[in-house]
Amino acid sequence: MVRRSTVDRSPQPVVYGADYAAGTGDLAPGGGRTRARSAAGWRGAGGRWLVWVLRVVVWLVLLVVGYRGVMAIVLGETPASRPAPAHATAASTFPTDLASAFAYQFGQVYLNASPATAGRRATQLAAFLPQGADPQLGWDGTGSLQLQSEQVAGIRVTDQHHAVVTLLARVNGQLMELAVPVYYSAGALTVSGEPAWLPAPPRATVPTASPANTDAATQAELMSQLPAFFQAYASGNQVTLGRFLAPGTQVTGLGGAAAFGSLTGVIVPNGGATRHVVATVVWRIPVPGGTAGPAAKGPPSAGLEMSYALTIVKVSGSWYVSHVAASLQAAGPP
Repeated sequence: MVRRSTVDRSPQPVVYGADYAAGTGDLAPGGGRTRARSAAGWRGAGGRWLVWVLRVVVWLVLLVVGYRGVMAIVLGETPASRPAPAHATAASTFPTDLASAFAYQFGQVYLNASPATAGRRATQLAAFLPQGADPQLGWDGTGSLQLQSEQVAGIRVTDQHHAVVTLLARVNGQLMELAVPVYYSAGALTVSGEPAWLPAPPRATVPTASPANTDAATQAELMSQLPAFFQAYASGNQVTLGRFLAPGTQVTGLGGAAAFGSLTGVIVPNGGATRHVVATVVWRIPVPGGTAGPAAKGPPSAGLEMSYALTIVKVSGSWYVSHVAASLQAAGPP
């Protein structure tokens, strides 16, 4: 009997193929169990690929978050504000402009009263009052009220239905405030109660400005130069006005609404080539049917003193006006 050599390692696909451990060249004990181990090894390689994919995704997320944070710092972005509280949203639905106009029209009727026109006043007030309200809204029918002027001074909204509109009015020659309660619902408005008198705004005391050092030489120069400028400013003639303006400056002028009367004072602080000065001018204001100026005809024109804040710049040794505005302080004597 001839034995097979034990050193014969030539491929034996039929007899030994199932008993070789994959990639080892050795016989696998237990026959077919080698296939199960090989399958398990293939699944382990797939798991490692999944871990790497997850790592890449995590790094991408971190990079995006970091990029957004850096850009927010560079661009100065701020987080979105929180939603407004419910009560603020409700109050914001109150029609403040409409209620102010409604209260203004109410004041035109309420602040005018006379026994001779009491019936008409009651009829007009009915359009502003709820059903069953006092038709004269507190007026006893005696004496009289006469409204000279009126403006809406402000409005205070308490919720989506209620507000108080404050009117600044002059009645019978006296300045006062009138607080008008207003109710709003479904597009409708009414004066919900009797108004209340409030004191007029108190008169403020303007602090006295410390006197500035005056440039006497420039002041004398402007006292002789500015009258011609204000004459051109009164007429509004752009050709003449342009001779006194700094390059690039545009000033419209008064268009003949007033005529120059006189220059009564100029305050010129020390400084460089740009100065902020205050000039006081007397305008001649024509009355209806008359004209202003030296050749005025008809009734005499009224004289009205006003102060202006001028910004002047020095160009090639001469002063030019670069800005004209109202002054916050009064000018003194020249």
